[in-house]
Amino acid sequence: MYPTLTEYLDHWSERCPDTIWLRDLQGDDMTEWSWQAAREEIHAIGAWLEQHFASTGNNIGILSRNRAHWIVADLGAIASGNVTIPMFTTLAQDTARYVIEFSDMQLLFVGETENWDAVAEVLPADIQLVCLPGVEIEQPHLRLQDLIETYRGQSPGNVCQAEDLITIVFTSGTTGVPKGVMQTHESFVLPIDRFLQAFAIREHGRYLSYLPLSHIAERQLIEGSSLMTGGVVNFNESLLTLLRDLTTTRPHFMFGAPRVWEQLQQVIIGQFGSQEDLDAALDADKAAVGQQVREMLGLDEADYLLTAAAPTPPALIHWYEEFGLVLMEGFGQTEAMGLIANSHEARKIGSIGRPIEGVEIRLSDEDELQVRAGGCATGYYKNPEKTAETFVDGWVYTGDKAQIDEDGFVYITGRVKDYFKTIQGKFVAPPPIEGAFSDNPHTEQLCLLGRGYSKTVMVCVLSDLAQQRDRDTVAEELREMAHKVNATLDKHERIGALVISCEPWNIENALLTPTLKMRREQIEQVFGERAQALAHKAAVQGELLVEWH
Repeated sequence: MYPTLTEYLDHWSERCPDTIWLRDLQGDDMTEWSWQAAREEIHAIGAWLEQHFASTGNNIGILSRNRAHWIVADLGAIASGNVTIPMFTTLAQDTARYVIEFSDMQLLFVGETENWDAVAEVLPADIQLVCLPGVEIEQPHLRLQDLIETYRGQSPGNVCQAEDLITIVFTSGTTGVPKGVMQTHESFVLPIDRFLQAFAIREHGRYLSYLPLSHIAERQLIEGSSLMTGGVVNFNESLLTLLRDLTTTRPHFMFGAPRVWEQLQQVIIGQFGSQEDLDAALDADKAAVGQQVREMLGLDEADYLLTAAAPTPPALIHWYEEFGLVLMEGFGQTEAMGLIANSHEARKIGSIGRPIEGVEIRLSDEDELQVRAGGCATGYYKNPEKTAETFVDGWVYTGDKAQIDEDGFVYITGRVKDYFKTIQGKFVAPPPIEGAFSDNPHTEQLCLLGRGYSKTVMVCVLSDLAQQRDRDTVAEELREMAHKVNATLDKHERIGALVISCEPWNIENALLTPTLKMRREQIEQVFGERAQALAHKAAVQGELLVEWH
């Protein structure tokens, strides 16, 4: 194991210089970079940055959808001893302003991004802009390709060390202002090595990069893993071509947040017409349908399918198993990665798995999950108070509440801050109730509300297929599911009302974070007033109410 990412780049460039590492997918065309060609461009960028800054430790932003030059720019900055600040292409203007100003960003690589007009309005006057290939902007800028050609054949003089700060990754900000998590070579290499060893990820495997590289999971599991295993990375053209690019790539490893797996599920159901039609096909020939679905998704050669970043409904996991696709739940966060996961040898649905070798876990008196392992982040940028709260004597306080069973499997029961008290003053943990209610064929997204309410209220977003069915039938079946779930709950937890919506929660309407996590506080702002009134009415009338939003 090498101590730095740049040493892995050198290793593969020398061992297999002509082997393809990066591949941009554009329609029927592919643009490819071998290990040697990519290293030449990375070194040229690093050499230019050394001349431009004449110092190390400068903060450099990257604002672009996933492309090969995202990684080339990232590693060029890192090789020259500078620090990258990845930015989501969906960031709201105020958040973008905060990240740029708070990080003292001095240079920004600009690629394809849907929020450029908003970001451009909040740029500091003295920031240097560098456009990635294929991108044109009105503001004064340099072109990356021109810099590469000018400095081709040169290399940065900086020698990377394991403890060097290489990137500041801002959290998605589910509660309040995003925090900048400081990462080093070591906090990349060690967690990735844990994961690769635990699940025997193959050398020279195939990867598809489609989730934002601004997210730590995509950055480590795709960029980092390919560097450490010599794998080839295909870059998804857009989310509209995800299915096409999956089948083109046929990845050996696939990571998706639960929302991604839900969307792929709806695609498959749509291909068969309905869930009933799919069930009939499975009954007729399960093996053939399983093979057909695996090939339709491009997952027929996948070694490991990871679902993480948010709770995955058990019903969704069971659905995929019908086709021979085994979703493995795992756990990590920006502050600490490669911690806990299921494996083919040891797995329990509903659990995030057991600690990977070298990882210690414990629960606080309040059941907060705390972890200790090599390669954790070094703290929060310019935020010593939050650093002291989260990183304590070698332990990372995750902010997640958990339970551990007799076999050592860990179950996340919610975020410490997500728990709420009803009007009776008793605590309710939403995720287990949401997970139980999700075992129905109609809903895609769920959020349980109830802070200070007389009853809890489940807010539901219907799938596209459910929206085509008779409203009364759908409402009655969801009411029956609520009664079924209520039979397993304590009185203060029971669902008193359902609010049914047809508008998906997404990044654009600010109900999901850029990493596809629910913004519970935002959902409560949208639905809370009506939900609280319904909860009171349900308590008075003593019946379960249903309302369409």
